[in-house]
Amino acid sequence: MPVAETATAPFSDGRWLLSHNGRVDRATLTLDGTAESTCDSALLAVHVFARGPDQLGATVVDVARRDPRAVLNLLMTDGHALLATTWGDTLSYLETSEGFVLASEPWDDDPGWRDVPDHHLVRVIDERITLTELEKLS
Repeated sequence: MPVAETATAPFSDGRWLLSHNGRVDRATLTLDGTAESTCDSALLAVHVFARGPDQLGATVVDVARRDPRAVLNLLMTDGHALLATTWGDTLSYLETSEGFVLASEPWDDDPGWRDVPDHHLVRVIDERITLTELEKLS
């Protein structure tokens, strides 16, 4: 895959930004739009955006069923809501006085870091965080 800006996160659709930490077989993605790149993350972004942020969890479960080896840690934001999924990789969160931080792994030894269980959807909306098991969304 050539190095190109179009293959680099964040991918955007309107006010939404998306990044993907993982891998997915491109052949398993059905596309309802045109990706700027043929890299797996860009194709996955088009797929996610076509279904919408409200369907992020269901989309991840659907893609994982079609590609059991997929790693689907996704992060989406529109500047107000923060959505993330864990599927095959680590994710942690930290509540600070300014809000929540989501990261692939803790960057320091602050005891407030919490691991997000695998196969979960994280929603941070209105200064509240919720974790939902992804299989319960399908």
